[in-house]
Amino acid sequence: MNLNKDTYFQRQTTLSEIGEVGQDLLQKAKVLVIGCGGLGNPIAIYLATSGIGELHLVDFDTVSVSNLHRQVFFKIEDIQRPKAEVLANEIIKRAPFTKVSFTNEAVTKNSIMELVSKFDVVVDATDNLGIKYLINDVCVLAKKPLVYGSLYKFDGYVATFNVQNKEGDVSSNLRDAFPKIATDIPNCEDAGTMNPIVGIIALLQVNEVIKLITKTGKLLTNQLLIYNALENTQFKMKLKKNKGLDIKSIFENSEYLDETCSNQDPSLLISASALKEKIGDSMLEVVSVFNAPDAFIPFKVHQKKPYNAFKVENFRPNFNKQYVIICAKGITSYEVTLKLKEKYPSLSVFSLAEGIINY
Repeated sequence: MNLNKDTYFQRQTTLSEIGEVGQDLLQKAKVLVIGCGGLGNPIAIYLATSGIGELHLVDFDTVSVSNLHRQVFFKIEDIQRPKAEVLANEIIKRAPFTKVSFTNEAVTKNSIMELVSKFDVVVDATDNLGIKYLINDVCVLAKKPLVYGSLYKFDGYVATFNVQNKEGDVSSNLRDAFPKIATDIPNCEDAGTMNPIVGIIALLQVNEVIKLITKTGKLLTNQLLIYNALENTQFKMKLKKNKGLDIKSIFENSEYLDETCSNQDPSLLISASALKEKIGDSMLEVVSVFNAPDAFIPFKVHQKKPYNAFKVENFRPNFNKQYVIICAKGITSYEVTLKLKEKYPSLSVFSLAEGIINY
């Protein structure tokens, strides 16, 4: 079916603040969305149906059952399919005037600079603190505006970073709000989340992108909006530019791991390559501490002990075996490994370094 573009965007172009000029700006814009989960789902769909001309989606993960309650553009039949590909296909069904592409890989320090350089605006829809700082620092170095969003239980955070004004001054970035990666903030898998706050924050991010591109309204620059879903309150925290930060040096010297990962004892870790050599060994016991029972694991798991219910006193080890504890990112698995080693010093137990996402 051939759709008329003027009719498709009629309700939006009727707004005098948008009009044909604003719609044309949206059609010429190229936007990169990193993360296709709870935030990325509605962000990608709403940006496409708003008329963004070119949209690129990035996510390494596949759809799981526990995603469906908040990642609302995935369906039951999408389980174990690549998130970025599925979401791109959903856009094609709805947004005929948007060119959509995708990458089924995680962003890395080696690849992200080239990726970011191709787009006008970057949207952070990830849930990994290390990656959030990587995205932020690259956007600063590449001089690209970044629309930031994050979640913690019933709170959501939104800001538009690194925007240049008419005088040439650049607005604050993530490191002006939080200079270093926090060590005590779990992701939504460990802390939990409700789907309304996810949708609210995602659409606030979409709103920022549209305002930024169409040069309409007031952006959330030099401030961080904090929204609480339980109290239905919001607070804007003012941010001041820290001119003493050397982002270039930070980028060159950082591995962008959560601080909890960088401080891990190497003697309690097993690398992905070492584990691959051991898979199938009768003396190996793999223990998953994923909270999600359907988490995708590409090898046999002998025990499932969800992190949020794990009690070391209830764990009965076989001292003749070697245990490997696994989770998504190697953080909660390391905590469990530490606890087991403290209780059973002679036990051969290791945490999978950097988790399943890097396996």
